Amino acid sequence: MKAPKSIEVASVFKDGEAVPKTYTCEGSDTNPPLYISGLPNGTKSLVVIVDDPDAPGGTFTHWIAWNIPPVEEIPPWIPREGETEEPIHMVQGKNDFGKIGYNGPCPPRGKPHHYHFKVYALDTELDLHPGASRHQLERAMEGHVLVWGEVVGLFQR
Repeated sequence: MKAPKSIEVASVFKDGEAVPKTYTCEGSDTNPPLYISGLPNGTKSLVVIVDDPDAPGGTFTHWIAWNIPPVEEIPPWIPREGETEEPIHMVQGKNDFGKIGYNGPCPPRGKPHHYHFKVYALDTELDLHPGASRHQLERAMEGHVLVWGEVVGLFQR
């Protein structure tokens, strides 16, 4: 995905700071809000991918969601369902915990891990079934990413 990194993505934590415990396995384990600015004209939908490249077995995916309308905020407390309408429309896939929806940072004890909350602006909606894998999502996104951005949070146990 060679699109420019030009979306501003923010959350309740600043880039490079700790993810608050409530958004991790030690808290409520709900997704943090994501604030998005700089979406280009022609954006038809958003994709969210949250992952941890520091995981012992390689990059670990915590959340994938797509067909999100081009909004300025993805609110917290998104239900763990294949397709949601409230508080916002989105379709969600399986994370590397084997579950649908968001599961927050939960690294093994030790050094902090970096959690990348990435947002992609697409020129289309994706024809992908709820529960799809990250690989299927990335394949469907090919050729449709206009721009992207991310905020990175840290967490350690």
